[in-house]
Amino acid sequence: MPFSWTASIGFFLGFAFGVGCALAVMYSIYMGGYRAALRDSQLPAPPERYRKVMEKLSAQQNKKG
Repeated sequence: MPFSWTASIGFFLGFAFGVGCALAVMYSIYMGGYRAALRDSQLPAPPERYRKVMEKLSAQQNKKG
């Protein structure tokens, strides 16, 4: 097999697996954060950080509308 074929296959596999794995990791981090946010929103007394973010979002919405 010539070097160009080998290099092409290696480049493709490295790129495909590299990007695919990075996307899988980012998706799992995103979903973990999403689940944590939903769990925090259902607590009887939300955490301080959650309340601050909600106040900030409310202020941004009031500016727009």
